[in-house]
Amino acid sequence: MRKKLGDRIAAFKDANAIKEKGLYPYFRSIESAQDTEVIIEGKKVLMFGSNSYLGLTNHPKIKEAAKLAVDKYGTGCAGSRFLNGTLDIHLELERRLAAYVGKEAAVLFSTGFQVNLGVISCLLERNDYLILDEYDHASIIDGSRLSFSRTIKYAHNDMEDLRKKLSRLPEDSAKLIVADGIFSMEGDIVKLPEIVQLADEFGANIMMDDAHSLGVIGFNGSGVASHFNLTNDVDLIMGTFSKSFASLGGFIAGTEETIEYIKHRARSLMFSASMTPSAVASVIAALDIIESEPERIDKLWDNTNYAKKLLLNAGFDIGHTDSPIIPVYIRDNDKTFLITNILHRNGIFVNPVVSPAVPSDSSLIRFSLMATHTFAQIEEAVDKLYAAFKEVQLTPVKVSI
Repeated sequence: MRKKLGDRIAAFKDANAIKEKGLYPYFRSIESAQDTEVIIEGKKVLMFGSNSYLGLTNHPKIKEAAKLAVDKYGTGCAGSRFLNGTLDIHLELERRLAAYVGKEAAVLFSTGFQVNLGVISCLLERNDYLILDEYDHASIIDGSRLSFSRTIKYAHNDMEDLRKKLSRLPEDSAKLIVADGIFSMEGDIVKLPEIVQLADEFGANIMMDDAHSLGVIGFNGSGVASHFNLTNDVDLIMGTFSKSFASLGGFIAGTEETIEYIKHRARSLMFSASMTPSAVASVIAALDIIESEPERIDKLWDNTNYAKKLLLNAGFDIGHTDSPIIPVYIRDNDKTFLITNILHRNGIFVNPVVSPAVPSDSSLIRFSLMATHTFAQIEEAVDKLYAAFKEVQLTPVKVSI
């Protein structure tokens, strides 16, 4: 490694500093299926750090569909969708997804991250404007960096700030507002009705990132636009399969004309290998289950409401969450790592969110629910979270709701 780059790498001490304290919480090795209970270092741990909102990652029908796809198609496609990597099941899933979210057409990408990279970077040109919520996912931010357009951020879910930013833009420029449907750390829902009103007023288009919304809100879990009955007012709907759909990959849905444009312009689609057969078959099977078993979403919300009630009754600060993503604010990086470590030792897996992902005074534990959690598991997790706070002298004050 040559000196300049070598010096930069050698100067990176952040991870080692946490490791030396025995508090490093990343890359934990799980030895079992992703479920409400997992095995780590031979011990059972309750999982409250997963994005498997419907608890489908270990479902026997999905595993069987993946196995059958490998038997028929093999393990990979050995090329991009643009060239030799399109299978009939890719096309089947695209038709299913377009109907599911209420759009004319859809196209699959090999990851959700690549959807945002490819779509955002290919749609806008030099004199266009990309307008982002400041809390948008990293993939949206990286897509904006690849775009030739000008990027403007507005304060999180602040419609007055969005109006102010839109009012300053040239009337004749293309404008695209991109926001998460459910924000991945804070758990709150985008103010889509207000965004639609502003988009109409200022001539902007709208793209919703439904990574954390699909399988969670809307008719049959079809996302935030459905939730607000505004599907026809949203131009593009993006989703991922690594959460409620128990697989890997992503898609974008819109008009036939728009999807055709993206298929021939999005570099992360054209120059990446396509979704594997097993991943596609898994999503089809998951979609079958989601559409035929709506009670799973009901159970997810029962668990969510129960967990929120327990956490609020215990005095925890959970912000403005409206979803199965519940931020438990600690507002101190070191104590966030410490509490995560205490919980891990006591058999509870949660994820710390610290700076630079958020300001240090907004650091939090991301506590997320699955439809397959039991009330008893939720009670155990909240009790142990309360005990961990006491151990570091952050005991919440008991309040009632």
